[in-house]
Amino acid sequence: MKERITQTAGRQQLGKFAPEFAHFNDDILFGENWNNGDIDLKTRSLITVTALMAQGITDGSLKYHIANAKAHGVTQREMAAAITHAAFYAGWPKAWATFNLAKEIYDDSIAELTDKDKYQNTIFFPIGKENPYGKFFVGKSYLAPISTEQVPIYNVTFEPGCRNNWHIHHAKSGGGQMLICVGGRGYYQEWGKEPVELTPGAIVNIHANVKHWHGAAPYSWFSHLALEISGEDSTTEWCEPVSDEEYNRLRT
Repeated sequence: MKERITQTAGRQQLGKFAPEFAHFNDDILFGENWNNGDIDLKTRSLITVTALMAQGITDGSLKYHIANAKAHGVTQREMAAAITHAAFYAGWPKAWATFNLAKEIYDDSIAELTDKDKYQNTIFFPIGKENPYGKFFVGKSYLAPISTEQVPIYNVTFEPGCRNNWHIHHAKSGGGQMLICVGGRGYYQEWGKEPVELTPGAIVNIHANVKHWHGAAPYSWFSHLALEISGEDSTTEWCEPVSDEEYNRLRT
């Protein structure tokens, strides 16, 4: 499957303050422009680094794009050559500042962050360990206990494309579950209804005896807090997996 660039930083940081800008950043700049196949991602990454360097932007955004370039195959020699070449046009001080960032990124003595580590740095709650209920999920998920007293609360994290099976929280009275989205992008769907997109801050109230599933969007990590609502004779019934056909109809 061809790699697809997905960005959620706009909505996470500016979704409420500047929703239109967040849309342009996540859906247009990264969602459409970065996924245009006319230029491969390696070349596009290198162009972005030199463009930011030329403007004198040597903050975290340039560091991010240098790391992105490395991740897409730009070698240390290629990065050094590109910065050196651009220095004659953009200016020597800008090249020095860019080299200082590039040396950090290409320092192999520093452990490379995994995708899980990178995502953990974007959310407040711990990702936790591999989910012991993984047999009821398609893909890989993680579980971290946040509170085990009074109100049980767990942070559930889904890798891109992961979702749990259709399931039902049964109860004679009360019961059900509440989801509070804390990171990434995902979906919730009740049986017979359309899927609902979930982003940080969204809250889902799941009533008892309702068949449903929830999980990550195809190209995004996703985390939500799960709060179990006390009820009489509460049990969880795990049903069939969400089929690839159903899941692939989601907006990516």
